[in-house]
Amino acid sequence: MTSLEIEVKFYLADPEKIRSRITATGAETSGRHHEYNVCFDDRQFALLNRKALLRLRKAGDSTELTYKGPPPEASTSKEFKVFTELEVAVSDFDTTAAILQTLGFHAEQIYEKYRQTWTLDNGTLLCIDCMPFGCFLEIEGRAENIKKAAADLGLQWEKRILSNYLAIFDRIRTTRGLDFNDVTFALFGNADADFVPLIREFEAGPQT
Repeated sequence: MTSLEIEVKFYLADPEKIRSRITATGAETSGRHHEYNVCFDDRQFALLNRKALLRLRKAGDSTELTYKGPPPEASTSKEFKVFTELEVAVSDFDTTAAILQTLGFHAEQIYEKYRQTWTLDNGTLLCIDCMPFGCFLEIEGRAENIKKAAADLGLQWEKRILSNYLAIFDRIRTTRGLDFNDVTFALFGNADADFVPLIREFEAGPQT
């Protein structure tokens, strides 16, 4: 079964302001939790080469195994990030990781974040993600609902971000000469730099 996910992100210079606006909508929240993610690949980096991702995530009391990959060509869009996502809950993080390693995959990259999720009446998800290099709002749902939610929250559509967090980190790492590959709060604790200009480079700008 193929599932298409549609989303956009916005960099948040003031996450508390957006959190207050979301709360004012009456949206229901599942609370804030820490996420620990491990991305896997094989020795030939087959997943990376086809722009796909295999991720094992521990979030609170839940553990999920996720595949993300390019969408069917007809589903691509310049306005939204559209991708194929398949996800399944698993009962044991360490055992699942061991199974993947036995199958020839290795842990290629770790990243963590704090996430708070709200659900609007129309099913749209609003997620404030605090990454080690900055905070973002991710809006996921139907295309028309995403644009409406962004407008209702006072966000500028041309400032949406269509790249994933690891692509943003890769730009930060190579430009700032960071000597680590994992995106963790402990590692970034010693990275005293202003990453906002680099993050802003990922904003989509006006449509052409």
